[in-house]
Amino acid sequence: MAKDWPRDIEAEVTFLPTDAGGRRGPAFSGYRPQFFYDGRDWDALQFYPDVEQVKPGDTVRVHFAFLSPQYHAGKVVPGKIFLVREGQRVVGYGCVTKILDLEESAQRAREREETKANRPASGLPSL
Repeated sequence: MAKDWPRDIEAEVTFLPTDAGGRRGPAFSGYRPQFFYDGRDWDALQFYPDVEQVKPGDTVRVHFAFLSPQYHAGKVVPGKIFLVREGQRVVGYGCVTKILDLEESAQRAREREETKANRPASGLPSL
């Protein structure tokens, strides 16, 4: 089960049971619900280092990889509480336990943004 998944943060996540509004089926590594904190939804991939699948009602260790890590460095810290949502529906909740590679991911994302901003628009001559 130990794959080389991206790992910005680690958290303990509890998935709600189906009868409490949770998912109907299991989630697998690569699942991408919204990571909701501070009043805003963010996209983050979930990876499960200890299990193959997560069933409704399970509490598991999760590694998250943010699609926009540069916006989370310094904001997502150990102890941060968040919700796991599918659209407006809450399917779980969690607490950040460790910062893993978030700073490095954020730096790479900022560098990509900088490179993109300095590139001339496609099809137009460079001035």
